[in-house]
Amino acid sequence: MLDVMVDDTISEAVASQTSGVPAGLDEMEPGPFLGIVLSGIDIGRLRGTDRVTVLKARQRMASHYTAETYEAMASIVDAYQEEEHQDYEGAADGAAYELRAALQLTRRAADVELSFALDLRDRLPRVAGALSSGVIDQRRARTIVWQTTHLDDDTARLVTDRIIDDAPHLTTGQLIARIRKLAITVDPDTAQRRYDQAIADRRVVIEPTDDGTANLCAFDLPPDRAIAARQHIDRLASSLRGPDESRSMDQLRADVYVDLLCGRTVSGKGGVVDIRVDLETLMGLAASPGELAGYGPVVDDITRHIIADHTGAEWRYTVTHNGHPVATGTTRRRPTTGQRRVVEARHDTCIFPGCRIPATECDLDHRIEWSKSHRTDTCDLGPFCRHDHGGRHEHGWTYQYLPNGDIEWTSPLGHTYTTHNRDP
Repeated sequence: MLDVMVDDTISEAVASQTSGVPAGLDEMEPGPFLGIVLSGIDIGRLRGTDRVTVLKARQRMASHYTAETYEAMASIVDAYQEEEHQDYEGAADGAAYELRAALQLTRRAADVELSFALDLRDRLPRVAGALSSGVIDQRRARTIVWQTTHLDDDTARLVTDRIIDDAPHLTTGQLIARIRKLAITVDPDTAQRRYDQAIADRRVVIEPTDDGTANLCAFDLPPDRAIAARQHIDRLASSLRGPDESRSMDQLRADVYVDLLCGRTVSGKGGVVDIRVDLETLMGLAASPGELAGYGPVVDDITRHIIADHTGAEWRYTVTHNGHPVATGTTRRRPTTGQRRVVEARHDTCIFPGCRIPATECDLDHRIEWSKSHRTDTCDLGPFCRHDHGGRHEHGWTYQYLPNGDIEWTSPLGHTYTTHNRDP
């Protein structure tokens, strides 16, 4: 009987290419049946109003599949508990490693995604149900989960119960405002503690952009000090305006911002920065990008200027030819072990899948434990950030070097992943 209904619906969907969408499409619940219906619709042959109906139906399906994806993520924790016999905390940590490798996520992204999946399943199941049924989308689900993170579970569920029926009709901005007001109303003391904690977690973050530039951002500053700082930058930028000044106000603000920060942080001693550049580019014969370990590629002109101009810090460089290291060194003498230098020349970052912590900040790991091999050879050493070094041993990840220099990883659940040497 179901097969007949499906065939009839598909036939109706095909016929609808000239007359519209199947009757009742706007009310169909997401699931296999709706998926079959949508697969038979060519949206390019529909009138505008019907395209919106199809769009909404596809959004419901996307929400439904998103909920199933996060359910699958949460189930990886169960697998680590059942198959690896770990407690919940250890299983969650192990599952995060699995997600990083399986979905090619950064450590931060894997932690965030898994946390969201567990919140949906264990903390706010009503939000998970609304997402699965297509009533709300992923944006609204994330908004509800993240805006109630600071609340205890009972209070979070209370706030969710009060907002969930209205959520489909609110933008995320409206939803945030409603939740914040409800959270303060329900628990004003927690609202104050949340503010205090955010101030305590204030930080500065640098991130690369697709254009080869960088963003330097400060987060969770006291609002009054942030406003005062912006006003100070504005005043200084305005004072530079004149008939001979070609920079825009935005450019002046950015230049003043960096100048102020550099003036306050100059010291006689810098950190260790690892830069890699091919021989032809260093000689000005080619324009290949260089690589700052832990940051990413920089254009050739910047590479040459960095090597020429930055003498306050220790710069470790690796010159390559046809992809292979031909020379290594530092801009000033500093004692290092020969083995560490060889390993750092071979790998510029932590070698766990997706990690980009510079090798200069990493531990050296024995692929075969020293207690078993009783030897320390460079061919058996790899750089690991402190987090991944502990995680590899705690959760039982193993790896081997492949003939092409790549590294093949095997997770505790038996999946294999590859870390490509010289990843961009």
